[in-house]
Amino acid sequence: MGTEPAGGLKAAPAYTPSEMMAVTAARELKDGEVVFVGIGLPNLACNLARATHAPRLTLIYESGAVGAVPERLPVSIGDPSLVTGSLMVCSMADVFQCLLQNGRIEVGFLGAAQIDRYGNLNTTVIGSYDRPTVRLPGSGGAAEIAIHAKRTIVIAKLGARAFPGSVDFVTSPGHRYRGTSRSTRRMPGAGPVKVITDKGILEADPVSEELVLTTLYPGVSAEEVARGVGWPLAARPVVTRAVPPNPAELDLLRRVLDPEKVYLKD
Repeated sequence: MGTEPAGGLKAAPAYTPSEMMAVTAARELKDGEVVFVGIGLPNLACNLARATHAPRLTLIYESGAVGAVPERLPVSIGDPSLVTGSLMVCSMADVFQCLLQNGRIEVGFLGAAQIDRYGNLNTTVIGSYDRPTVRLPGSGGAAEIAIHAKRTIVIAKLGARAFPGSVDFVTSPGHRYRGTSRSTRRMPGAGPVKVITDKGILEADPVSEELVLTTLYPGVSAEEVARGVGWPLAARPVVTRAVPPNPAELDLLRRVLDPEKVYLKD
């Protein structure tokens, strides 16, 4: 990913936070990787990476489309555009058992309603499980992705409600919960290694297992990021500054991948 040492604040960017998130996520992907992806910004990021530096990226969708090459923006994981030209269409059981649980997925993309300081994700309930204030969609395949993918990347916009100190319910495990580490539970994947937000990047610290600030976007201060989380946010000794989207990346996002701004709304 393009970064440079963090310095003083810069002028207001000529791109939106969603565009910055999509570009930042795309730069995390390497050519030839196998990626378990959903709809929205993760989908844009994968297709942007494939159109730029990672043409051999293999995209796998929960619905069973393997090696999908959609010619238009899919609106759901069951969109017919995912089938046309794909390498294989199989059952969801095959996707999870033969590919994900068999250790063949290198990158998993996830979002969540809540993300806590140890990278635990909640997509189940807000409030108590028995009497929630909000009932959310649930896990889908997110729990399995967080456990089995070799590394997981989370995309979410900062906010105290979305980033509490502790989630209301652990749908997808992060690195530690109530004193127990994921390694103790023998989870094979690395878990959420990076959280790409609208102001910077948080990464899991190998010692504390907390999410810490590692990268700031142009024009953003560390204090702005810290205000968006519900715990005392630590930072790496050297925080880098992300390189902004270049004209080619913005042109692909705006003109080719999401011209109607279905997912690039801010």
